[in-house]
Amino acid sequence: MPREPLEAILLVGGQGTRLRPLTLSAPKPLLPTAGVPFLCHQFAQAAAAGVTHVVLATSYRAEMFRECFGDGAAFGLSLEYVHEDTPLGTGGGIRNAAARLRGGPDDPVVVLNGDILSGHDVGAQLDMHRKADAAVTLHLVEVPDPARFGCVPTDPAGRVTAFVEKTPTPVTNRINAGCYVFTRRVIDAIPDDRPVSVERETFPGLIDAGQIVMGYAESAYWLDVGTPAAFVQGSCDLVLGRLASPALPGPCGPSLVLPGASVADGAVVSAGTVVGRGCDIGTGAIVEGSVLFDEVRVGPGAVVRDSIVGAGAQIAAGAALDGVVIGDGAVIGAGNELARGMRVWPGVRLDPTSIRFSSDA
Repeated sequence: MPREPLEAILLVGGQGTRLRPLTLSAPKPLLPTAGVPFLCHQFAQAAAAGVTHVVLATSYRAEMFRECFGDGAAFGLSLEYVHEDTPLGTGGGIRNAAARLRGGPDDPVVVLNGDILSGHDVGAQLDMHRKADAAVTLHLVEVPDPARFGCVPTDPAGRVTAFVEKTPTPVTNRINAGCYVFTRRVIDAIPDDRPVSVERETFPGLIDAGQIVMGYAESAYWLDVGTPAAFVQGSCDLVLGRLASPALPGPCGPSLVLPGASVADGAVVSAGTVVGRGCDIGTGAIVEGSVLFDEVRVGPGAVVRDSIVGAGAQIAAGAALDGVVIGDGAVIGAGNELARGMRVWPGVRLDPTSIRFSSDA
């Protein structure tokens, strides 16, 4: 039996400050992840769940989303775009996007965050929502350190009993995983004249009012890609097949080398590395567990590990990068060693051997 058409709101308004300098030129959801803009993987997941219409709630560099995705036909979706002139928070962003929804007050609406990579079963989450006649159904995951997230305790039937936002004494290791199913009328009740946080206001308010808020807990792959280390991990996991995505532009393997890229004999590219279009990897270079945007040059004998290298950057012969972020067009001169956590801004040039760092410094 075919699934009924569904709508979704995709929250993509953030500035991606944790991923600077990469997000100085493009919003985080457009950064290349396993060879395609990150949102392509979310579009594929939404379409697989039966979503046909997606409203993107944009703010930072909003025009780039439409330029990249157009009307969504290439993804089998109908895409529309709304813009926030001033930040409205998660709830305000959802309410602002609701003006473009087409369904009725009792229809479900999937809400996705534009920085979450997840393999959970959205269809099963929707099924729980419908059977419980819930106001909202939250996707929940278990994490080792729940203090950094919103804690969500539930009763044995899965009904959410509280929503505790980022506390040093969490009551459960189940957290808000950032994918929600709202009943449309609940979205329409969110105030539209001020910023609103669903985590601090909407969800606790529904629970206090006796509304049914369900928690769909699943142990499938889940990752917040908001930091450089997590961004690299997510891209590599997709390439290595740890998370399936129909949006991948090539087969899974030890690496993904996109068309127009060149890898010299004797170079080693592994651990889920993506080599962007037009890249050139020199003889004897080692590129391991990294993401190279388009037109990157890696010189002979250079080593790039667990790093992100922006478009058009150059890594000269003998240079070594370990867990760093290199901005677009930057030049890392021969012999430089950049240690974990360093970031080089776009267009910066480091002269040969001008800087030498070690992780023990």
